[in-house]
Amino acid sequence: MTKNRLLIESREAKKQNDPDISLTHSEYNLHEWQAVIRGPKDSPYEGGKWKINIKCKSTYPIDPPLITFVTKFFHPNVNFVTGELCMDILKANWSPAWTIQSLCRAILFLFNEPNADSPLNCDAGNLIRSGDIKGFQSMARMYTVEYAMDDDNEK
Repeated sequence: MTKNRLLIESREAKKQNDPDISLTHSEYNLHEWQAVIRGPKDSPYEGGKWKINIKCKSTYPIDPPLITFVTKFFHPNVNFVTGELCMDILKANWSPAWTIQSLCRAILFLFNEPNADSPLNCDAGNLIRSGDIKGFQSMARMYTVEYAMDDDNEK
């Protein structure tokens, strides 16, 4: 079931030709994918590209994939050191109806709609919770320029 589902998702991702999200899977392992997500316009992330590793367990789509940011990302819902992502749809709200493409769309949405109530990056979360949006945006922009805007953004 997992292999067939991943093959279908691979074909669909190629057809969609999404300008904001590039999706590929390993040539040797259909369970390992990589996404490149472009930062949204008019945000502190504009112009940046974030590489994300996506690993599907043999129980996918019953269980969610494991998502890790490879590119450093200043965001309350992403651990700056490990790249771990915290999203409700990867835990209690997961549904097999989600695809890798739709999951990447949800991640892109999170760029502009951070959840500071349960942060993995406390510095980012505290800036937002204290109302210092300009401070948060300034830090996010600085880290975008530093880590996500060059061609080899695996720093």
